[in-house]
Amino acid sequence: MTSAFCGVVVAQGSRLLRRSFRSCSNSNASVRNCRAYAMDSSSGKVSSSNGEVRFPLSPAASSALVIQKGDITNWSIDGSTDAIVNPANERMLGGGGADGAIHRAAGPELLQVCLKVPEVRPGIRCPTGEARITPGFKLPASHVIHTVGPIYDADSNPAASLASAYRNSLRVAKENSIQYIAFPAISCGVYGYPYDEAATVAISSIKEFPNDFKEVHFVLFSPEIYDTWLNKAKELLKE
Repeated sequence: MTSAFCGVVVAQGSRLLRRSFRSCSNSNASVRNCRAYAMDSSSGKVSSSNGEVRFPLSPAASSALVIQKGDITNWSIDGSTDAIVNPANERMLGGGGADGAIHRAAGPELLQVCLKVPEVRPGIRCPTGEARITPGFKLPASHVIHTVGPIYDADSNPAASLASAYRNSLRVAKENSIQYIAFPAISCGVYGYPYDEAATVAISSIKEFPNDFKEVHFVLFSPEIYDTWLNKAKELLKE
């Protein structure tokens, strides 16, 4: 059984504010001990049967960006220093797509802790571009970082808002000693963000944290999004 922080850390711009409620335990930690890799000769990176492709984020290759196909609710590395990112709405009470899937997989405890997140405005717990952290409860990953991406056609500067969602998620993760973090393609579902534009913002934002994490993953359910992210990573992370 591993101890998990049960509370919320708020990332807003460059400020980090911690609001904790209580200590709790997460008995659902899982350890991924074995991953088989094969060399992908077309990219020079390392890949596995689930389409996992690795790119170094730092010259010493001590930090890696990993792009893979899969269901983010099943992802974990060590069950204690790992977190998945939930593309939430501003209410933080669950919804459709990946947000709903994460809430279902985590169990009702996730909704209960989200209800305790202070509202910054009536009905708003996490404004667009900000981030909050909670335990993962029944998820294999130890924590969930909730962030809200922009609605592409409704946001006056969607690229800035999307970059803030990635950056603040990473800041909250760093503040909480997360070593492994997994993102979905934020805003690429019903929020309508074009895949190629979103991939550019996402990977460029990750590049700003080259030595802060052991691994940053993108776990992508759609084959089209996976292909877009992989091609963009090859373009932006040329050695």
